[in-house]
Amino acid sequence: MTSPMIMCASMQTTDPEHLPSVSEGVRLQKYLADAGLCSRREAERRIEKGRVRINGKTVLEMGVRVKPGDLVEMDGKKAEANEPLIYVMLHKPADVVTSCKHRGERVVTDLVNLPFRIFPVGRLDKDSTGLLLLTNDGPLHHRLSHPSFDHEKEYLVQTQPALDDNALAQMAGGIVIEGRKTRPAKVYRQNRETFRIVLLEGRNRQIRKMVAACSAEVVKLHRIRMTFLNLGRLPSGEWRHLTPEEVTKLKALKENHPAYKKQFKGRK
Repeated sequence: MTSPMIMCASMQTTDPEHLPSVSEGVRLQKYLADAGLCSRREAERRIEKGRVRINGKTVLEMGVRVKPGDLVEMDGKKAEANEPLIYVMLHKPADVVTSCKHRGERVVTDLVNLPFRIFPVGRLDKDSTGLLLLTNDGPLHHRLSHPSFDHEKEYLVQTQPALDDNALAQMAGGIVIEGRKTRPAKVYRQNRETFRIVLLEGRNRQIRKMVAACSAEVVKLHRIRMTFLNLGRLPSGEWRHLTPEEVTKLKALKENHPAYKKQFKGRK
């Protein structure tokens, strides 16, 4: 069995500012109405007059949607939808898309029967399984999904053919995929065909591409942990609310981190 390979990497901090995608999120006029500021029709009029901003940018289009982490302002005042904050852990099964809407596909929010709109934190690709968090808490969503905050995500990975110790050592040290080297990771052999890997980043299909760079393919990819949260024995396809203690601990994660202060200075 190989010993754990723990390596450090320099931290990259970014502060992306962009308008929300039109494919996910809550429509801006509905968001403003839910915040109790005005009716939807009045919200449309105010948007047309340039009185509404998202992430510091004036919005004039009706199709724009609000996603977790977006700062919405009307006439210079912060707007917040009047909904309870929801925190959910889901055991994502295979063949379900990590999205709020995907035409012709079953999505993760179909599995959580709640009257409030919640959003997945990060992604698991369609074939992957395991722990997925969903919430409507924007600042927390940002802290958990943004790579600047260095939150650990742990996976069980089965490959074909099995990777040898040299390949696992390469994965621990970082592998160049698509012209950029992955950050150092912790890698542990589980058995001949399976290993555990702990990442501090989450690039698109990263583990699958790292395995492919070692001349193998992923047979099963299963997330078992995010930060201190473990999937445990939660059955596939089932979900649960996080406990108050878990929510408190999540909110306490790295609130003094420079990236958090920069993005959410003065926001609660």
